[in-house]
Amino acid sequence: MAYVDGFVIPVPQARLADYRVVVFSWIRYRSRAHRDRVNARVMADPRLQRMAASDMPFDGKRMFFGGFKPMVEF
Repeated sequence: MAYVDGFVIPVPQARLADYRVVVFSWIRYRSRAHRDRVNARVMADPRLQRMAASDMPFDGKRMFFGGFKPMVEF
């Protein structure tokens, strides 16, 4: 599902322009605690603190994102 123009819709119905490309990516963590430690270190990185919004390689307004709940845990 994607959040577009204030609505949650399936990605195939997102009406992408012909020149746009959809890219899926994900990060796997060992646990929620591991995720929290990694995210804290990333946010504390001084390189991230110095980065201006104009330095981003993409337009964040066009980014779809979602969260997922694990169905199976090992």
